[in-house]
Amino acid sequence: MTETKTRSPELRVAAGAIGGLRQDLIHDAFAYRPLGPMRTDGVLTRRLSERLRARAEWTPHAVVLAAALFAFMMGFSITGNAGVLVSGLLPAVCVAMTLVRPVGAFWMSMALIPLSMIVGGDDGPWGPSTFFAHLMVLSVVAARTRPRTAAWMWGLTVLFGTLLENVGGWASAPSTAAMAVVSAFALLLVSVVQIRREAEREVTVQRTVTAVERDRRTLLEERTTIARELHDVVAHHMSVVAIQAEAAPYRVENPPPELEQAFLTIRENAVAALTELRRVLGVVRAEDYEAPDAPQPTLAELDGLLANVGEAGLPTEKTVTGAVRELPQGVELSAYRIIQEALSNSLRHAPGATAKVEIGYVLGGLGLRVVNGPPTAPAKPSPGAGHGITGMRERVAMLNGEMTAETTAEGGYEVTAFIPVQSAPSDAPAEAAGEQT
Repeated sequence: MTETKTRSPELRVAAGAIGGLRQDLIHDAFAYRPLGPMRTDGVLTRRLSERLRARAEWTPHAVVLAAALFAFMMGFSITGNAGVLVSGLLPAVCVAMTLVRPVGAFWMSMALIPLSMIVGGDDGPWGPSTFFAHLMVLSVVAARTRPRTAAWMWGLTVLFGTLLENVGGWASAPSTAAMAVVSAFALLLVSVVQIRREAEREVTVQRTVTAVERDRRTLLEERTTIARELHDVVAHHMSVVAIQAEAAPYRVENPPPELEQAFLTIRENAVAALTELRRVLGVVRAEDYEAPDAPQPTLAELDGLLANVGEAGLPTEKTVTGAVRELPQGVELSAYRIIQEALSNSLRHAPGATAKVEIGYVLGGLGLRVVNGPPTAPAKPSPGAGHGITGMRERVAMLNGEMTAETTAEGGYEVTAFIPVQSAPSDAPAEAAGEQT
């Protein structure tokens, strides 16, 4: 038998810490990671002109280079070429290096600390330029990485500075304590800003995902509603087919057996299709769904809808152009629902306005236009989830039509739709006769 050895929690924590140190500060430490342009969609930058916004993208780069120049000027007073190089030029290079190789700049700044003690003649590990340059390196690298990296850099800086002070004999004047305090405040501030930005990004992502899921759920709900309503239409036609196929043989005296069998097959297929249709409806039906008692509405019942809307506070005028004719029941139902939803939106979002409903019967289909004027009173907050426009678009798309919904120049809202309708074969002679006259 083999025994499985489990590490203690302390060892797991230590292993995780060492792994984090290796990942943050050792692995690909000198990799090329250039700092990208700053976003210009903030509260202040978005108010700038296009020309100034293009220049504002490079503000972080300018700040870092200005800090590098300041570090160089601080060490320029050191006498001797070696002193100027170590106390002036190299700290400036470390600061500028954070723009392209941030982690490598940290290690280079750490290596510069004992070198400045030996060559620069500083009284301790932290000369003025070295102190400022290393503080800038810590801040920039922390801003470009993550809070865990900032904690590692601070700990290594304090540990290495303390070790140099004790070895070099400067323990009586521990300037590392000043570096520990100042860098702790700087890194804390940078980390807080970074954590807040990360939280804002996560909130934005979650809001986007939530909006997408809500739109998808709305779309599915509208499609389910349309499927329920069209079920009544299709079920009615299939029932008529089944009844006519069953009664057809009795209308002919002594029908041949082949004809009886054909009508029997038609009836069986119609009943089977009706059964499967009801099963499909059962899948998309909600638990609290109740089948309507009355048939699905058509455009012939539009006057009753307009009367109800007028009583609710939206005076509506109806205009019909073209020759009124009977349309497929699915088209009639969709047209009625589109007008109903458009008027409901007008009631909800344009209190005190008036509306117009225009219906145009043309040769190729049916045109709809519902427009309301500007509101005369403030609209109350709507508890709806924005299903109206989505539902109308789904109905029009189902019938291969086109729809637009937009505000008008007067401040109202307009919904237009065109639903193509193929002419019935029985209508062709009448239409041709009408063209000849």
